[in-house]
Amino acid sequence: MKVIVNGQEKEFQDGIKLSEVLQVLSLEGKVMAAAVNMNIVKQDKWNEHTLVDGDKLELLDFVGGG
Repeated sequence: MKVIVNGQEKEFQDGIKLSEVLQVLSLEGKVMAAAVNMNIVKQDKWNEHTLVDGDKLELLDFVGGG
């Protein structure tokens, strides 16, 4: 299935969980927030949230600066 991740089309297995996407993309521990189709998915739900074909996933991290 195809999922748009931060504006880039990616292929994943059907029924993949949000947490599994982070593993596949080597982003575990680096992502602070995730939104699927403009809806925030809380971190405690990442293991439960199943993506579907055509979803738009935005993965965000926060950078401090001064």
